Amino acid sequence: MLGEAGFTGAKIDAMLTTGATKTAKTASNERREEAMIVRRKLLRIGAAVAAFPMPALAQAWPSKPIRIVCTYPPGGLTDVFARAYGEYVGQKLGQAVVVENKTGAAGAIGAEIVKQAAPDGYTLMFMNSTTMVQNKVLLKKLAYDPDKDFVPVAFFNAGHLPTAVHKDIPVKNIPEFVAWGKDRKVSAATYGAGSFAHVVAASINKHYGINMEAVHYRGEGLMWQDVSSGQVQTATGSYASMLPSLQAGAVKVIAVPTLERMKRLPDVPTFYEQGLTEKAFQVRGWVGCSAPAGTPDAIVQRLSDLMVEGGKTERVLKINEQFGIDESARDRAYFKKVLDEEGPVVLEVVKGLNIEPS
Repeated sequence: MLGEAGFTGAKIDAMLTTGATKTAKTASNERREEAMIVRRKLLRIGAAVAAFPMPALAQAWPSKPIRIVCTYPPGGLTDVFARAYGEYVGQKLGQAVVVENKTGAAGAIGAEIVKQAAPDGYTLMFMNSTTMVQNKVLLKKLAYDPDKDFVPVAFFNAGHLPTAVHKDIPVKNIPEFVAWGKDRKVSAATYGAGSFAHVVAASINKHYGINMEAVHYRGEGLMWQDVSSGQVQTATGSYASMLPSLQAGAVKVIAVPTLERMKRLPDVPTFYEQGLTEKAFQVRGWVGCSAPAGTPDAIVQRLSDLMVEGGKTERVLKINEQFGIDESARDRAYFKKVLDEEGPVVLEVVKGLNIEPS
């Protein structure tokens, strides 16, 4: 039987098959052409976008100098660490790192400045525990939230803060000192209300049920002069500040905090070894580095890694030796752990001092 155009059924089937194949090939070719067109358009768009400056955060970081706000004056350990570690970070990143000392209110002024800074990786803060912990109870009004306004970058151990007495007091440890002072008027010098030195004096009083008077100084210089002269009987402070008096034989160390002895004073027992097992005697002095909350995580991690690297440099190791510090920088996770675990302990002890907030 013939078809309408004079084709057999077989020929018609063949033509239909051939036509379908051609149609499929044509559609495939069209799809490839469309894909190529889209690809060319995307490449043109990419080139056009690259021709325009991107927002600061999208550019390769860092593209400008980094600022470190140090909340304490030049010359102290916080400032020394800020400059030493900052210099290493600058060298590794190929950008200048500028340290600005913004002091006052136990670090609160500098902290407020950093809180208000853009969270773009170009502003960091070097502070100590007072700025991040004690100020919560030492100041009536705090213009920043230590727990929410910053992210930890790195932790720096400030070393043991030994307790020493005047050379003429015939004692070698805390129990002997307490027994000696039982029927005497004894004064303990501190480098500020709410400081670790103040905590030590108050905690010794509480442990033994005595009433040693805390005498507060503005810093350690004059404090150690008065202990050396015998005007006050005991003090707690940094090894570096104490060293001239120690080398002159004007004072002698009778205890160190934390659970480990100090490498520079291996024969001096810890408070814990002497039976003072309260947490107050186990906390450490420290310096910290933080960034404004919201700083990109990748930048925070990079800075944290560089700080840890910087702790292995000759310059930092010499500083550690000078200040009697037994370890270098630790990373941001470690700093957060210190804030979470040791911060509340210090806070409770400071609250117990019944200091009137200023």
